[in-house]
Amino acid sequence: MHILLIEDELALADEICQSLRKANYAVSHLASGKQAIVAAQNGDVDLMILDLGLSDIDGLQVLTKIRKLGLGLPILVLTARGQLSDKVAGLDAGADDYLAKPFELDELLARLRVLQRRLGTVISSDIQIADVSLRTDSMAVTVQGSALALPRKEFMILRALMERADRIVSKAQLETMLYEWGDEVSSNAIEVHVHNLRKKLPKDFINTIRGVGYCVKKSTTVN
Repeated sequence: MHILLIEDELALADEICQSLRKANYAVSHLASGKQAIVAAQNGDVDLMILDLGLSDIDGLQVLTKIRKLGLGLPILVLTARGQLSDKVAGLDAGADDYLAKPFELDELLARLRVLQRRLGTVISSDIQIADVSLRTDSMAVTVQGSALALPRKEFMILRALMERADRIVSKAQLETMLYEWGDEVSSNAIEVHVHNLRKKLPKDFINTIRGVGYCVKKSTTVN
C-alpha cells in the first residue's frame, strides 16, 4: 500500500514516514493542502493521512474539496484538534477515520490496517488461503505451518494479492503500492519480485493473467 502523508511539521512527518516504512508501507510526503488536492486527483496513492492544521489551506477544506471532486480515496485525519465537535466536523466532511494528536503509533497502524482491509476482500488481520497464512498486524507469513521470512517488497506483493483474493492486480497497481514517489523502478522489477516470491510459495499459488496482472484465488489448490 502506498500512503500519502500530508503534514507540515517536518520533524513529525519524518518520524511518521520512518515508522510506516518499518511497517512495510510505501509512503510519500507533502506539506501543503494544495499539493494534497492535486495528488488525490492524480490517483497514484492508495490512502491519505491528512493533518488539518496546514499552513496554506485548512485541512477540512482540503477534505471537502477532495470529496466534492467525487474521489473515494480513503482519508485518515490526523490532527491536534481533539474535541468531539472537531471529530464530528471531520467525519461529516468525508474523513474515513479521525485520530487526535498526540497518538500512539500502534493505534495509527491498527487504524491503517482497518482502512486497508476495506480496500481488499478480507475482514481480519489473519488471511489464510490454502497452505499460506499471512498476518497483517505482525507481518508474519507461514507456509504449511512453517515460518517464511520475506524481504519487504515480496511481503507487500503477497499481502496485496492475498487481501485482494479472486481479483486481478495489475503490474501498475503493484508498482503504485510498492514504490514511493522518486523511486527508480526498473521495467521488470515486479516480475522479478513475483518470480522470487513464487519460489518460496506452493506451486501455482500466484497466477499470472497474461497481459493483465496477477491473482491469488481463494479456492487455490496447491501441490
